[in-house]
Amino acid sequence: MQLSVHGIDTFVATGGRKFNSSQPTIVLLHGAGFDHTTWALHSRWFAHHGYSVLAPDLPGHGRSSGVPLPTIADMADWTAALLDAAGTAKARLVGHSMGSLIALETAARHPAKVSALSLIGTAATMTVGPDLLKAAEANDPAAIDMVSIWGLGFQAELGGSLAPGLWMHSGAQRVLEQCRPGVLFSDLSACNAYQGALAAAAQITVPTTFVLGERDMMTPVRAGKTLAAALPNSRTVMLPGAGHMMMVERPDELLAALQG
Repeated sequence: MQLSVHGIDTFVATGGRKFNSSQPTIVLLHGAGFDHTTWALHSRWFAHHGYSVLAPDLPGHGRSSGVPLPTIADMADWTAALLDAAGTAKARLVGHSMGSLIALETAARHPAKVSALSLIGTAATMTVGPDLLKAAEANDPAAIDMVSIWGLGFQAELGGSLAPGLWMHSGAQRVLEQCRPGVLFSDLSACNAYQGALAAAAQITVPTTFVLGERDMMTPVRAGKTLAAALPNSRTVMLPGAGHMMMVERPDELLAALQG
């Protein structure tokens, strides 16, 4: 469906069912350079199991208009406005990578709007290497290669996929290649600049689930555990052998973790 959020024409996937604000709402927030297709499986499962789903393309991403928002705080305020635009008062927020920081900051800045959090592939600080930032700023295809190679775990890079006929590495590259110029750099810069995760965590009391990949090279387990330790009302699920892109590497195990 299409919504106007802060004046931005926004595409929001609803998991194949019409959004119904009378049901519990779950918001699925994608990572840097990606879009709503990240949640192809998970959005449909929740939409067909008692939830109303909002899986937006963030401004400047996918099928949404506008330009990418420059800071995690801006994205958090935009997420709160998304709930208002959809006519729902409160939601559970699920975020991957950059999306996890957005979810965390939204819960700190707009606590009345958040009922629970699920943070996937997250970290207390999400530092981005200078080589990756430089390549992304130049719109160099090397940035896409770096994200794809570092983002997928070892087993995923062997070429297998749970979906017959698909290749996880190539699939990630195709989505990133569709980014408009400057989008990936803006997202990575926002992640790199964000230093508020621990301060935000100190303000959060809602139940929080951390889902971490054992072989995640982009947000290593130790960094996720540092953030988890700052939220007393939290639990951590480790996915053995998984890298950063758990939605495609371990879709069933991730879904089970989100259901718990």
